[in-house]
Amino acid sequence: MKNVVLGVTGGIAAYKSAEIVSRLKKLGVHVDVIMTAAAQQFVTPLTFQSLSGSKVVTDMFDTAFVPEIEHISLAKKADILLVAPATANFVGKLANGIADDMLSTVAMACRGQIVIAPAMNTAMYENTVFQENLERLRQRGVRVIEPISGLLACNDVGRGKMQEPKEIVEEVRFLLNRTDELKGKRILVSAGATMESIDPVRFITNRSTGKMGYAVAAEAARRGAEVILVSGRSHEEIPFGLSAFVRVESAEEMYRAIIGYAESSDIIIKAAAVADYTPSSFSDRKLKKSDDDLKIELKRTKDILFELGSRKRADQILVGFAAETNNVLENAASKIKRKNLDLIVANDVTAAGAGFGAKTNIVTLISANGGSEELPMMSKAEVAERIFDKIAELMNS
Repeated sequence: MKNVVLGVTGGIAAYKSAEIVSRLKKLGVHVDVIMTAAAQQFVTPLTFQSLSGSKVVTDMFDTAFVPEIEHISLAKKADILLVAPATANFVGKLANGIADDMLSTVAMACRGQIVIAPAMNTAMYENTVFQENLERLRQRGVRVIEPISGLLACNDVGRGKMQEPKEIVEEVRFLLNRTDELKGKRILVSAGATMESIDPVRFITNRSTGKMGYAVAAEAARRGAEVILVSGRSHEEIPFGLSAFVRVESAEEMYRAIIGYAESSDIIIKAAAVADYTPSSFSDRKLKKSDDDLKIELKRTKDILFELGSRKRADQILVGFAAETNNVLENAASKIKRKNLDLIVANDVTAAGAGFGAKTNIVTLISANGGSEELPMMSKAEVAERIFDKIAELMNS
């Protein structure tokens, strides 16, 4: 079980920290809470004790019998020390090595990842001394979850509001699960559907939701890679930990973005559903109805995967997807040869529990050497894991 020590300091945002504890517990994370004296003026320790199921530490000199030195034991067990909210006072102490209460003492002894989520008045946040302290902490490896702009408790409007608990917990989850397996590798992923405009109102697209591609990008980031996600139309949440996110619309925009990043990428995973055809002409005004049938002439778009295959370096790995409705394995095997792929992920989009929009998928992984592995129905996140397990085999072969 992963362990997070949550430090709560004295700011009005302390009430939001209760939601952080709740969300972490739902992820199966063990949470210990340390509250400063000022934090207890905003929220009672009983709140955090009820949510965490553990004693809340509030006193550096608790007279209750403890069989080990508490600040050292908490520091040792913390996979992550999260301080949210982190006041200017605490940030100053951490940056300058001051340990005068339980939280700052644990922070001094902690060898795990330290994450802080500052929250304060805009003027305090923008103060030069505070910004210098933040930069000093960043250089020491402390992760800073930047505050957001909004209406503050003092009725000022500006930057200084603590990031929302959902986003803080998402970052913590990412850090808890991250590995260094693909550290130093740049991975380019495409996802989602392209849209080919007919006029300012209408367009041609497909049923792709981007779920599979986004899961692939998230898994690549979790394994420590530098990840660039180029996405067409999708309503999925942008995965955490990306190096770059590029939103495109048309097949031509997708082509330019992908080709622009391809040369510097070690692994390219082409999961986007790109339109094969686009209207030959675009009407800058909405086409009006008439009594006659409307005929739209289409022309072929560029074959991005073929282009990538023709440019592929010997040390690059290129992965494609084959969303088919019939002759799935035959069509996928043909595609892997024509497009010079190392691996293709084939699936029947008409199968129950697979295809566009489903949370699960049923795929077969086919390698260029002819090997194949048929996977049972599993979540798209699990499919992404299996894809990278296969990529690891290719890298080591």
